[in-house]
Amino acid sequence: MSLLQVSGLTRRFGGLVAVDGVEFNVAEGEIVGLLGPNGSGKTTVLNLLSGALAPDGGSIRFGEHAIHGLAAHRIARLGLARTFQLVRPLGSMDCRDNVIAGLAFGAERRWGSAAQREADDLLARVGLEGRGHAMPGELTYIDQKRLELARALALRPRLLLLDEWLAGLNPTELLEGIKLVQSLRQQGMAILLVEHVMDAIRSLCDRCLVMSAGKRIAIGLPGDVLSDPDVVRAYLGDDHA
Repeated sequence: MSLLQVSGLTRRFGGLVAVDGVEFNVAEGEIVGLLGPNGSGKTTVLNLLSGALAPDGGSIRFGEHAIHGLAAHRIARLGLARTFQLVRPLGSMDCRDNVIAGLAFGAERRWGSAAQREADDLLARVGLEGRGHAMPGELTYIDQKRLELARALALRPRLLLLDEWLAGLNPTELLEGIKLVQSLRQQGMAILLVEHVMDAIRSLCDRCLVMSAGKRIAIGLPGDVLSDPDVVRAYLGDDHA
């Protein structure tokens, strides 16, 4: 069953067509990689799915709901959460309160001592056990990413959008991050991830969608897609295709 169905998705910025008629789907419990060179439109797609931007054309269905053009908070309450390429913690709030902010605005809003307990559980789940009173500015880069993931998980998403969540990690952190993402899928969560780390793509993804200049140029199994001449050309140029 398709959890997410995207058809003819289009977004323009003046004369630039950043996303040009893109179509794909994500099934329940599936991990799909959204790939492409810089400037290909990947993050714009995530912004359209999450409600940060409204599409100029096409449709987005999430479960039984048409969500294209809905406000971001309404989409989040339906069970679609995301992280950002540049981490965005609430800097004036400690880690626990960052997660409680997610708990307070999800479909099943939690407050008070129950929210505090769940926030601590989510911090432990992403590797930040005992760090609830730490301020985001005190955390390392990877731990700030963990915090943002915990806040997204506070929404209890059916579909999680990860925008280069594994970027910038050292080899040990990367292995930990891959295991964490795998654990989310094992619990039934579907994931759409924008990623440039090929080891992560091969380890995690059931299928990959590749974009170039706003268009979908390939979709399929990771091994097939990564060896596709059009994909090689988009990344490396005609001499390597």
